[in-house]
Amino acid sequence: MTDDAMRSSRAVVIGGGLAGITSALRLADGGLDVTLLEGRPRLGGLAFSFRRGELTVDNGQHVYLRCCTAYRWFLDRVDGTRLAPLQNRLDVPVLDVGRPSGPRLGRLRRNGLPVPFHLAAGLAAYPHLSLVERASVGRAALALGRLDPDDPALDDTDFGSWLARHGQSPRTVEALWDLVGVATLNATAPNSSLALAAKVFKTGLLSEPGAADIGWASVPLGDVHDTLSRKALDSAGVRTELRTKAGALTRTDDGRWVVDTGAERIEADTVVLAVPQRETYDLLPEGALDEPERLLEIGTSPILNVHVVYDRKVLRQPFFTALGSPVQWVFDRTEASGLTGPGQYLAVSQSAAEEEIDLPVAELRARYLPELERLLPAARGAGIRDFFVTRERTATFAPAPGVGRLRPGTRTRAPGLFLAGAWTATGWPATMEGAVRSGAGAADAALLALGHPHEHPLQEAA
Repeated sequence: MTDDAMRSSRAVVIGGGLAGITSALRLADGGLDVTLLEGRPRLGGLAFSFRRGELTVDNGQHVYLRCCTAYRWFLDRVDGTRLAPLQNRLDVPVLDVGRPSGPRLGRLRRNGLPVPFHLAAGLAAYPHLSLVERASVGRAALALGRLDPDDPALDDTDFGSWLARHGQSPRTVEALWDLVGVATLNATAPNSSLALAAKVFKTGLLSEPGAADIGWASVPLGDVHDTLSRKALDSAGVRTELRTKAGALTRTDDGRWVVDTGAERIEADTVVLAVPQRETYDLLPEGALDEPERLLEIGTSPILNVHVVYDRKVLRQPFFTALGSPVQWVFDRTEASGLTGPGQYLAVSQSAAEEEIDLPVAELRARYLPELERLLPAARGAGIRDFFVTRERTATFAPAPGVGRLRPGTRTRAPGLFLAGAWTATGWPATMEGAVRSGAGAADAALLALGHPHEHPLQEAA
């Protein structure tokens, strides 16, 4: 296809989360005339910011790892890399307050040695496991390294059972495997597919020494996922329509697509559906998937975030995670939120929060303020300037055993129609990395179908 023909080819991307933004950028980079539709008044999907008084608040704490090469490409593409720095080396403070002898701080660290020796010294010094338990972790890690995450048999097995068969005690699961797994999978080990768990741990801990180094935005997420993304889309020539939902998707007699927004009917050669699975199901034309009802069988898992603004500084670390407490991960968001004057703003991120997601704010306040005082002695007696909660009831797809066979690929049976979203068959759990990979995959498949293959972004970033 000639460049002029490509320029006359039109694409509509439905959904302005990370998957949709990525698809729109990739299609525009490949030469298409692209329109991006988003029902919300902003871009970013479920990784966004909002104003609360003087604060700019992220709806939830989002992090990424050095091994998240697709999300790192995305940051670079929207000129946001400097705003989401990575640790020089993995270093996770882990505070155990469940010990009879009193709180103890340990750290999960790596050094610069090759895999798997990069974690050996850190594990040997990790005080929250016994010597026997630390040795058992090494044996389980070697066994995990031999697994193939793409093996369909692994998808039917739960990670908790596999850990038990490989000698992992309940304490080891709590103090190590779930410490990482709940945050990355949004489920505990018994509720996680072994295939997805193997993907997380093999890629993050066993692929290269720096793979698990943690990065997070030093500014509100909206600065990157909305403001910078919108600028990148504008520069690429993408027409972005906010507060605009696709109400119907139909085919014309000549095989093109028509996207009806109520206010406009947009004709296109290519459509990328980059919305959650239930919305995708509602928009899919008949025959596009062999078993579309499978989309409705993909469960969801919630994430709860508790936000506390103190009248003084109570935490001197950028973040930490806890054992022996309902608190999971705590992040200092003071500078990123724009908080002025004395005080500190902490965000408590609670994954797999099925039991708490609908609790009243007053009950959550009564539960978490004393816990933070137990974890942080400096918080005892500190004044509370603000306390509020954000809830994402369908934050991620549930990584339950068997979910792999429910996740569709990017291509459909309808020519010119493609799927994107972290819930599609990326091989990754529901992460920002998975969302970006799905968007790139959908765009690349569309360009290939049009006879204009475009180099994959991960190849460009290498």
